[in-house]
Amino acid sequence: MAKAKTAYVCTDCGAEYGKWQGQCSECHEWNTISEFKVGKASTTRGARFEGYAGKLSEVQSLDHINLEEQSRFTSGIGEFDRVLGGGLVPGSAILIGGSPGAGKSTLLLQTMCFLAGSMPALYITGEESLQQVAMRATRLGIKTNDLQMLSETNVDAIIAAAEKMKPKVLVVDSIQVVHMEGIESAPGSVSQVRESAAMLTRYAKQTGTVLFLVGHVTKEGSIAGPKVLEHMIDCSIMLDGSDDSRFRTLRGIKNRFGAVNELGIFAMLENGLREVTNPSAIFLNRSDEQMPGSGVTVIWEGTRPLLIELQALVDESQMNYPKRVAIGLDQNRLAMLLAVLHRHGGLHCGDQDVFVNVVGGVRVSETSADLAALLAVVSSFRSISLPQDMVIIGEVGLSGEIRPVPSGQERVLEAAKHGFKRAIVPKANAPKKPIDGMEVIAVKKLSEALNIIG
Repeated sequence: MAKAKTAYVCTDCGAEYGKWQGQCSECHEWNTISEFKVGKASTTRGARFEGYAGKLSEVQSLDHINLEEQSRFTSGIGEFDRVLGGGLVPGSAILIGGSPGAGKSTLLLQTMCFLAGSMPALYITGEESLQQVAMRATRLGIKTNDLQMLSETNVDAIIAAAEKMKPKVLVVDSIQVVHMEGIESAPGSVSQVRESAAMLTRYAKQTGTVLFLVGHVTKEGSIAGPKVLEHMIDCSIMLDGSDDSRFRTLRGIKNRFGAVNELGIFAMLENGLREVTNPSAIFLNRSDEQMPGSGVTVIWEGTRPLLIELQALVDESQMNYPKRVAIGLDQNRLAMLLAVLHRHGGLHCGDQDVFVNVVGGVRVSETSADLAALLAVVSSFRSISLPQDMVIIGEVGLSGEIRPVPSGQERVLEAAKHGFKRAIVPKANAPKKPIDGMEVIAVKKLSEALNIIG
């Protein structure tokens, strides 16, 4: 009997090596290389490997390729369609991840029950029994008579059932529990996740089936399994939500058919996830009383602006090393902004604890909230309230200049729609034409913005 081939794969980036080593030379991470045995390819399905999406196509010139847009169909949930780039594309493989209890299975069950009314749909559950899924559907009050269910973890059996039923949409919940015969490792290992995802994705490409793969996350919040898993699929989305909040955010991480970093907002109710069409109204649920340390800015998520509230608390520190805590913002950037505030704004916070929080659990990854965060800190430090009808937009540079942000005019227009009357914006983002009901104050330096709030 031939000896089984052994390979060593990095669980972070998917790089392969002929022998074990402590550090991955590709991603430079330590102790991420695992050993697994490579199983033989199934001879009964050898035709699948002629081409990843089926039969190999002929070589064509780039200018002769058909540019007709691929047809899409709706998932039945507007916010879900937004994150996916406008709907579901036949033959696409979509990976949806999230922490336990975030609502991944609930979202997919609602989507599949809607789609089953107009097309064949198959839901594969490997973590729950069919009775558990049926109980959830009954509790949510959704239509269940058209959706086909199967409890299975063997990939060959899943594909055989799909070939018999020929569904247009297929859900596998989850990729960490399914396995392939011939691979000598447990479900969830690097080799099993990699080969199982490759086989399922290949089937979806060949048959034009929309494939949903549910993925677990690690304690760091990334998709569990080899990094190559995210390279195989067409779209990777993450469903997040804290335990103390009924709101969930669905964010696109990778999308070959739409914009990246698109954001969808959902509310977890007794009857399942419900889309929030106006998320700015939720994150701006402010008190009627003016309070120091609160400012409003407009961030850009995917293809739309989103108004959020930033809160800051500055208090005298009782420790030798004052605290710098940022929730929803980059903590290193907060430290840098405080240094700019000291050097170019004349405000020393070296003996003060500084806490900054983004209301509603939103995470800000762009720099357009710099000026709003600093003015909220100044507001708390001086115990003065910022005007409730003022929105603040701008990136702060190391020399104290206020730098422009992308889509500046669209952000100001979004603020005007929500009743804001004044806006502090970078000089380069000042609108060329006046905006009805909005006083736009353009600034070039941090000192100018500090003089405006007093």
